[in-house]
Amino acid sequence: MDDEMFSHDEKAHYARHFLVKDFGLEGQARLKTGKVLVVGAGGLGCPALMYLAAAGVGNIGIVEDDTVDVSNLHRQLLFGINDVGQPKGAVARQKLLANNPHVGIEHFNQRIDEGNVLAYVQRYDVILDATDNFPTKYLLNDACYLAGKPLIYASISQFEGQIAVFNLFEASGSRSSNLRDIFPEPPPAALSQNCGEAGVLGVLPGIVGSIQALEAIKILVGLGEPLANRMTLIDALGMQVRNVTVRHRASNPLSGEQPSINQPQVIKARLAAAVGEQYCISPQALEERLRSGEPLQLIDVRDGEEHLSVSLGGVNIPLGELSQRLPQMEVTTDTVVYCKSGVRSLKALRTINAIVGDGRCRTLTGGLDAYIAAGYQASLNTCKELP
Repeated sequence: MDDEMFSHDEKAHYARHFLVKDFGLEGQARLKTGKVLVVGAGGLGCPALMYLAAAGVGNIGIVEDDTVDVSNLHRQLLFGINDVGQPKGAVARQKLLANNPHVGIEHFNQRIDEGNVLAYVQRYDVILDATDNFPTKYLLNDACYLAGKPLIYASISQFEGQIAVFNLFEASGSRSSNLRDIFPEPPPAALSQNCGEAGVLGVLPGIVGSIQALEAIKILVGLGEPLANRMTLIDALGMQVRNVTVRHRASNPLSGEQPSINQPQVIKARLAAAVGEQYCISPQALEERLRSGEPLQLIDVRDGEEHLSVSLGGVNIPLGELSQRLPQMEVTTDTVVYCKSGVRSLKALRTINAIVGDGRCRTLTGGLDAYIAAGYQASLNTCKELP
């Protein structure tokens, strides 16, 4: 392949790549014309983006609408203390280009939702899932299958990680297994926690995100054996890495024998099934109640910094302090407790019911994530704090 597509500076930048057997000039050329979309610029997204950009992937998209928080810095190494409060995607783009100015990087300052996911996915060759919540993971999985694009999935929590390649076209003409072959539906909210709720050892997303970047490079170049029809499980404490086979499931509603999913749709949280419908309030119902102007007590059980960053207002009582501070408050049936994704608020609801009696308040189904996904951003930070 002609090396005229690389400038003198690019040849110097990729010099060690050119030396790699079975990669060389041709592999680097495929990276330069490749297009990768990274959804999320957090714990997984940062290392993945750093290696994709440094390696020379010519067109990189970043979908991220969050801002840098000080709690991010132990694992999201693209950011420093001076970046706190700044848009993650914009800061990431600037720093990635400082490392490699020979690639094109575009930042989209919004969330993936059912209205835009296909448009994003269709623009790129490979999609990398660096998100931290199940609704978005299923949305990306379904969109990638429908659009015929490979998805590099990963999930992390505390000391453990998972990585797999879904929806990859195979030599037979069929596609590899997908998320719904492993997990037909998301686990109940009570059993699923993101890093903000369960915590994560800072180095773990660095390892897992780097593997995601490696899988993307292998797919773009056509090198090696991608993690299709397999899932890699990492236990950092025992330093154990094992692969499990992922088989097609005939009853898969997306890719099975009788598919019923023909467009990406947000999966509703299964919080109600865990506590009963009467103890839950949907984002739509809460928005209507807030607009009505009727008195409503809101309790945010996230940490103080999370509350200050974005909230629906109300009283901020971190989950760990709830048992001590709750007796000082009047909790009624006109009380709604919320958090980021509904996990901590579910625990808070159970604590409240145990202390002040059953049925005194409700929890916001899906938390602020679901509230924002439903399009109610205008209400954020506008509700006055109630005593």
